[in-house]
Amino acid sequence: QVQLVESGGGLVQPGGSLRLSCAGSGFTLDYYHVGWFRQAPGKEREGVSCLSSLGDNTYYADSVKGRFTISRDNAKNMVYLQMNNLKPEDTAVYYCATFRGFGLTSRCIGVRNMIYWGQGTQVAVSS
Repeated sequence: QVQLVESGGGLVQPGGSLRLSCAGSGFTLDYYHVGWFRQAPGKEREGVSCLSSLGDNTYYADSVKGRFTISRDNAKNMVYLQMNNLKPEDTAVYYCATFRGFGLTSRCIGVRNMIYWGQGTQVAVSS
């Protein structure tokens, strides 16, 4: 059974940090691009960051550049999102997803043609 399971969310004060993890099972992560997406209440899901299968192509949304870092450990079938200097506007449910093929940036921005999705983990940034 194919699964993506996110963890690491929680409540944090502005300026704080969280590290989200995404564990894949039932498939080999090596062959997939991976991405983190988020959805705030009343808003559409948006692409936060994506990373190619080879690790040689990365996308970050302008709103998180310089604060978030995506990484992957194919040996462990894991994907991570290190989030620093968190802001209240980062509050959302964060999802990881996998996809394949061309157009990493456009597909990440457009949240298009993802293959597997996790169930999401809540991140709340508040004082």
